[in-house]
Amino acid sequence: MKKVFITGANGLLGTNLIHHLLDKGYFVKGLLRDPSKYLGRKGPNLQLVTGSLFDDFTEALADVDYVVHIAAVTNHNLLDVEDYLKVNKDATIHLFRAAAACNIKRFVFVSTANTIGHGSIDKPGDENHDAGKPFSASMYAQSKMLAENHLMRHQHAMETVVVNPTFMLGAFDTKPSSGKIILMGWKKKVIFYPPGGKNFVHVEDVAEGIIRSFTRGKSGEKYIVANENLSYREFFNRLNLIAKQQPVMIKIPRLILLGCGIFGELLRKFRITTNLSLVNMKILCTSNYYTNKKSIKELGLNYRPVDVAISDALDYFIKADQ
Repeated sequence: MKKVFITGANGLLGTNLIHHLLDKGYFVKGLLRDPSKYLGRKGPNLQLVTGSLFDDFTEALADVDYVVHIAAVTNHNLLDVEDYLKVNKDATIHLFRAAAACNIKRFVFVSTANTIGHGSIDKPGDENHDAGKPFSASMYAQSKMLAENHLMRHQHAMETVVVNPTFMLGAFDTKPSSGKIILMGWKKKVIFYPPGGKNFVHVEDVAEGIIRSFTRGKSGEKYIVANENLSYREFFNRLNLIAKQQPVMIKIPRLILLGCGIFGELLRKFRITTNLSLVNMKILCTSNYYTNKKSIKELGLNYRPVDVAISDALDYFIKADQ
């Protein structure tokens, strides 16, 4: 029985990945700080490991075949790049070195598509392009990129694959994380949406992509795991149909969002934490689109419609709200 060690076990992706691994007969060791926060399925082939990303992993990794590093700081309100680097880069390097020392077969780093150059609806971004503005100015994306660069420079120490998901939706978004976009539109009489767009993908497809990267992914390669490119208006229209609601839809002008971003920069100068920043507002105005051709060709992924992802996420929130 193959064994997998994963970080971020209680998150949206971590929980869904554990479910898929258990279904496929793997033994899973899931690292998390508080086991009580894991709300997914349990079983004899799941061991929850209490700890932090800077622990000594020698014992935990002794009999493991694959390591999947998911845990990351994703908050948009942090003030300094160092707040991201400690976890997203330094902890990644720490875990990578421990895995190499324990002769792990393959290290899979879950990054973000925002470290790769985005494109338009007619010419979406792929793995051959570097990130451009505004994403190259994102402290979160910068920290992930630095981690990717380190892993690629040291892949001789261990087989290494980088998985770059786009915006994930699905069940078991306990925080919630990306599912906040569902809550922004669900049961609302008025929906205010930004002028940009992004690529959406079912979290279960990302989990499947990670598992396939164990054996089908090429060491030293990056794989965008993505599906449908949608404007924010198109996304909320999909949500409205699935939720059987008819809210008023109002587009937020770009200038207003940029003005909010400038105000956020002023707050940040006074060390006030806020999600508002010029970079974050520019991102909301950007059509952030990607292609999944490489993951289909090399990992053999078959993507389910994004409507299924929206429906699964919505059903999860409805049950949680009851």
